[in-house]
Amino acid sequence: MEQFLPIAKQLENIPHKPGVYKYYDKKGTILYVGKAKDLKKRVSSYWNNQNNASGKIKVLLSKIYKIEYIITNSEGDALLLENNLIKTLHPRYNILLKDDKTYPWIKVTNEEFPRIFKTRNYSPDGSHYFGPYPSVTMMYLLLELLQKLFQFRTCKLPLTYNTIQKNRFKVCLEYHIGNCKAPCIAKQHIEDYNEKIGLAIKVLKGELKPVKEFLLSKMNEYSEQLKFELAHEYKKKLELLDQYQSKSIIVNQNIHNIDVFSFDFKDKHYFINYVKIMHGSVVQSHNLILSPQLNETKEEIFYEGIMHIRNLFNSSSKEIIIPFDIDANFEQIKITIPKSGDKYKLLQLSFSNLNYFIHQYTLNKLKANYGNVNVRLLNQVKKDLQLDNLPVRMECFDNSHHQGDDLVASCVVFVNGKPAKNEYRHFKIKTVDIPDDFASMREVIYRRYKRLLEENLPLPHLIVIDGGKGQLSSALESLNKLDLINKIEIISIAKKLEEIYKPNISLPLYINKRSETLKLIQRIRNEAHRFAISFHRNLKTNHSHSSILDEIIGIGESTKTKLLKNFTSIDEISNASVETLKPLIGLHKAKIIWNFFHSI
Repeated sequence: MEQFLPIAKQLENIPHKPGVYKYYDKKGTILYVGKAKDLKKRVSSYWNNQNNASGKIKVLLSKIYKIEYIITNSEGDALLLENNLIKTLHPRYNILLKDDKTYPWIKVTNEEFPRIFKTRNYSPDGSHYFGPYPSVTMMYLLLELLQKLFQFRTCKLPLTYNTIQKNRFKVCLEYHIGNCKAPCIAKQHIEDYNEKIGLAIKVLKGELKPVKEFLLSKMNEYSEQLKFELAHEYKKKLELLDQYQSKSIIVNQNIHNIDVFSFDFKDKHYFINYVKIMHGSVVQSHNLILSPQLNETKEEIFYEGIMHIRNLFNSSSKEIIIPFDIDANFEQIKITIPKSGDKYKLLQLSFSNLNYFIHQYTLNKLKANYGNVNVRLLNQVKKDLQLDNLPVRMECFDNSHHQGDDLVASCVVFVNGKPAKNEYRHFKIKTVDIPDDFASMREVIYRRYKRLLEENLPLPHLIVIDGGKGQLSSALESLNKLDLINKIEIISIAKKLEEIYKPNISLPLYINKRSETLKLIQRIRNEAHRFAISFHRNLKTNHSHSSILDEIIGIGESTKTKLLKNFTSIDEISNASVETLKPLIGLHKAKIIWNFFHSI
């Protein structure tokens, strides 16, 4: 039997996106299908308010073992998808829809002089159908727009070329008020009428560019003629077209029994999303993670994933939509790689679900490694610094010296935007004898990440270098030697103007001086500088007193450190009695210290 995560864990993975959610019992039987503008808020509300829920809801909640969801582009699309899933899956706890008349369509009839009107009856009669439209208001606005633009007939007269020639009809009020050009009495030729219907169909299909160009030209024409009221009317029509989304990408009756697959690679894994289309509707969605085993190509892995999913769902689809050619033999199956149109939109919908799944998978891994992640802050840093990944773990480096002596460097670590002081490290520069920030940076970067690789410790998501382009280039040289150049993202922050530089980009990034991102980077840089200066001062202090203490046989580094921390000078140590030294370093070492200074 399938193992299920606790409901609380499943709720954590649900996104703040519009879409449809499905509840299943422990046997995999569908219980309920719902829609939401915000999936996370809606689904979580069932459990947050269960104490005040009705008896039916409490019974439903007690039976739920698995939650699935499908992301959509809008609340309207979620409404349509919910409608179709209820009709297809017949969940026990849903009120079943009785017929297909829930939402209206726009119909362009199959006649010599076509009509355009609203209908709730879809039938394969050769006409064009567009929709269905969850927003009836938008549909009526669209019909009104089309009528004003193209003045097509609204009557039900049986217009044909022959009946018009027989003079069987008379003009109606619509002609006199300017809503129709009277094709019924041959005042509008059939060619001109059907050209206007063709433009109307373009609008319904979403091909708005030629129509917008027409409206814009008319608006400018009337404006130049100082007919501002007419120009304003065309401006409003342009604005309406901009707001209009011609039809749902979820439902298109001409697309039936098709499998859609999207594919991506991230963090050493391949990800595949599967969307099943039946009668123009999404009825299934599934995500798959694959790991390469024997250096297979991405085409081979994609092919294996597709076959696995089709077998899993027992798919009989004769057409597959994929983003690129995989050079595979699918027997009696059509392979489509769309670049535009409805099928391309379906492919983009699959990619939307895939991208969110990858994001959630990555976030869950980060949470497992680093605990709760400040997604809001790190997403802002990612956006401002133009990074590929959330910078959950950041490491910053700085160099320090005093008049050429004691060359040192520091590495501070921030996890989830906060300092992880137990992971701070300092370095004594070994390969450089004179102050050379570039050479010092090369050495410390190489030593740091060579060790992490050797000990199989986690690499940072972002390296921050305190310095300008020169220090950044030096760090990149070391990363290149370790073959990490494309595996860790890196930036530098220049001190004077607080400019952020990235590899292979000559100009600095512009970041708002008051932004959280810049403040965080400055805080990390300042902490690295403080840690480097602190280490340097400790070295300088130790060096100034180490000569005479080093001469005492039987006294090690830890004892010297205790003495230097608890006494202000060598003179104070030399004058201390055995009784004074005993509580600090023990009787035996206290006598060694006392005897050494008193013999001198």
